[in-house]
Amino acid sequence: MRNFFGRTFVALAGILMLSSFATAQTAQSQQQPGSPQGSAARTPWKYYPADRAVGAGGPAPKRDLSGTWAGPRSGAGVPDSGGGAEKPSMTPLGQQLFSANKPLGKFSPAGTNDQTVRSCDPFGVPRNALDEIRGLSFGTMPDRIIMLIQFQDLWREIWMDGRPLPKNVGSSEKGSLDPRYNGYSVGHWEDDYTLVIDTTGLDDRTWLTGSGYPHSIDAHIQERYTRVDHNNLKLTVTVDDPKLYTKPFSLGTNYFRWIPNQEIDEKLCLPSEVLVYLQSLGDPAGSDPSAVGRNGR
Repeated sequence: MRNFFGRTFVALAGILMLSSFATAQTAQSQQQPGSPQGSAARTPWKYYPADRAVGAGGPAPKRDLSGTWAGPRSGAGVPDSGGGAEKPSMTPLGQQLFSANKPLGKFSPAGTNDQTVRSCDPFGVPRNALDEIRGLSFGTMPDRIIMLIQFQDLWREIWMDGRPLPKNVGSSEKGSLDPRYNGYSVGHWEDDYTLVIDTTGLDDRTWLTGSGYPHSIDAHIQERYTRVDHNNLKLTVTVDDPKLYTKPFSLGTNYFRWIPNQEIDEKLCLPSEVLVYLQSLGDPAGSDPSAVGRNGR
């Protein structure tokens, strides 16, 4: 079978809005000797992980994350995690829900009930910012920022027009909004280099992390993307969910690096391929929860 999470995808049409920013900033970025640009042996349509931005690349532009970034699982040598993740303190309901979740790292493909692993259901926020992160892009519109996430061909709208987060998502009140896998997100610039994204209204069938931490629809997720310099981006994520956790906690720090040629490959989870894998290999192998495995974050 091809890579467990499937093939790669053609970038969203929305990525076209990035071109003016990406072209200008690509010219600024430093590249290693032997860069493939201009080489007949290489194509501009492919992402080459070994062709990496070098050094800081100069100062970061103000209030601008536009462009394409290599993530921790991109093969570009980006650190998997900067640490800082906290073990959350759960309420009785949170512990009950957590105990029912069976992460891949402990229970294997045959024993897990992670629906992304079993049937390619979306990760949701914030897991799609933490797991299987190969790359992401940002594009700016007059009233919002668009995030394009490589794994699963995802796009998110981060509204920058000052609207408040919705309340009572998923309630029985007339006119209330339905939960979403990516929730409802608003953003603001804390300073010239840090974009703060607040999200709520998340579908509670998803997990916060690969280790199976649950969340409620009312969970408040905050992502902080800090552009340290031209070539480096830092992300920290915190969770506030009083129904399931006794206090807010951090999911740690992740890092991203500027991609010189601004290309990323497709990375899809295809249910048809996952089904074949589970039927032929995953399920017949069985599950051993006592085995030591990668529990995810």
